[in-house]
Amino acid sequence: MLAFCALAAILPLLYVLAISFSTEKEYLTRGFYLLPKQFTLNGYLYLMSHPGFRIAFRNAVVISAVGTSINMALTTLMAYGLSKTWLKGRAVINFLVVFTMLFSGGIIPTYLVVNALGLIDSFWSLWLSSAIIPFNLIVMRGFFRSVPTELEESARIDGSGEWRLLLTIIAPLSLPAIATFTLFYLVYNWNTYFSAILYLNDNRLMPLQVFLRQMLLEDDPTIANATGIRYAFTPAAKMAAIVITALPLLLVFPFLQKHFTKGVLLGSVKG
Repeated sequence: MLAFCALAAILPLLYVLAISFSTEKEYLTRGFYLLPKQFTLNGYLYLMSHPGFRIAFRNAVVISAVGTSINMALTTLMAYGLSKTWLKGRAVINFLVVFTMLFSGGIIPTYLVVNALGLIDSFWSLWLSSAIIPFNLIVMRGFFRSVPTELEESARIDGSGEWRLLLTIIAPLSLPAIATFTLFYLVYNWNTYFSAILYLNDNRLMPLQVFLRQMLLEDDPTIANATGIRYAFTPAAKMAAIVITALPLLLVFPFLQKHFTKGVLLGSVKG
């Protein structure tokens, strides 16, 4: 059954990959196939020639890199603070964090806040509106609470402050959790779509997912194209866009996979 489920999941991916290396004639004349008769890179070359795609890919890289850094910095610092029982107001802050998991501010109020802060048409509207995901914060807080207090006490006896304790003792021991939630935030930022169409009106700021959606569904050849040159995307180019969109996460995941399960399980023990 597992082999059947794996095959059912991988077949569409292989089909998309096969089309991306096929000619348009072969795509239109053949049915379902997993191996093209004639390999060609025309779809990828055609896609790379589109300035809008290059802009969207660059935007996705910037949003993911900076956004993930902000997410991890704020989540780690807040989770570390909330894991300390001596922190004043800890119960109230924990309640507010859980409350946001049950009730959100809503699309319109959030948009009004972002607009009032002058963040419309800025990447900061994406980074600050989702700087901390409550679920990730709670699980990481539970991971920090599982670190033996004896380690902290011995470090404080040696004169270690809170920053040094976090960076030299807690962070290295929490590498599985940090790697896990880095992957979570990276996937979240790379797949940014709804927030982008809500807060970004300038096509030059659109991320890759918005470009991909408009290319596949709306078939708009002028998306994010400031040069005025019109492009007609072939099936191979469309499938190549899907492959390129998924490829970065597929390359990153194997390096973080060994920390993935361990980080989630250890962080949930005392959550």
